[in-house]
Amino acid sequence: MKIAITGKGGVGKTTIAAGFCYAFAEKGYKVVAIDADPDANLASALGFPKALKLTPLSEMKELIEERTGAKTGEMGGFFKLNPEVDDLPEKLWVEHNGIKLMLMGTIKRGGGGCVCAESVLLKSLIQHLILFRKEVVIIDMEAGIEHLGRATAQAVNHCIVVIEPGMRSIETAWRIKELTLDIGVKSVYAIGNKVRKTTDEDFLRKNLNSIKLLGTISFDEALVEADLYRRSVWDQRKRIVGEIRKMVDAITESQ
Repeated sequence: MKIAITGKGGVGKTTIAAGFCYAFAEKGYKVVAIDADPDANLASALGFPKALKLTPLSEMKELIEERTGAKTGEMGGFFKLNPEVDDLPEKLWVEHNGIKLMLMGTIKRGGGGCVCAESVLLKSLIQHLILFRKEVVIIDMEAGIEHLGRATAQAVNHCIVVIEPGMRSIETAWRIKELTLDIGVKSVYAIGNKVRKTTDEDFLRKNLNSIKLLGTISFDEALVEADLYRRSVWDQRKRIVGEIRKMVDAITESQ
């Protein structure tokens, strides 16, 4: 199963992505977590040791040059558009508590969506993980998944948009669904986070229209602090863990 989790900054997307990773691992699945968000906080949300220093793939200049034949930062020229990546997952991921993590990084210059050596290698590796690997792959995305590319995105089983009670958040979910449908992703869910009362959940269900609400996460100061201070809540709050487990059960049974 391949799941892309997206949403605006500050909605708790990364914490929920980490929770999904642990819930699938508990079920006995092999799980690969991909941090494709520019903020790159998934390692801390998963409880990886603070001392662990991860180098994003986008900054591995020697590897990019070796696989694509082009130096990073250079525009124009010739390089491989389909670099060899089959052997990279085992070389690049780090593992903690049964979760394998890969940090993708971003292209830090104007025109980051252009065809350059860094972006080609990143997209090729994500495509390989989604299309050809048998692990459960959880991708912590920035808002929208259109930059995955059409062929890769079509292989994503589910796109999950994390939202909060409020029309601005719901409007973001609508826009993301339009993007995902444009590139062929057929299954789009929403998760309501920081829900304080039943009227919050009723509000989400009423206004999401055609987007199915997979479940909700109760408001908890521990969840807010986890986002602020980059902590894992998986071993700290049984209620939140139970809510995430229930959603993973539902999405697994839907396959």
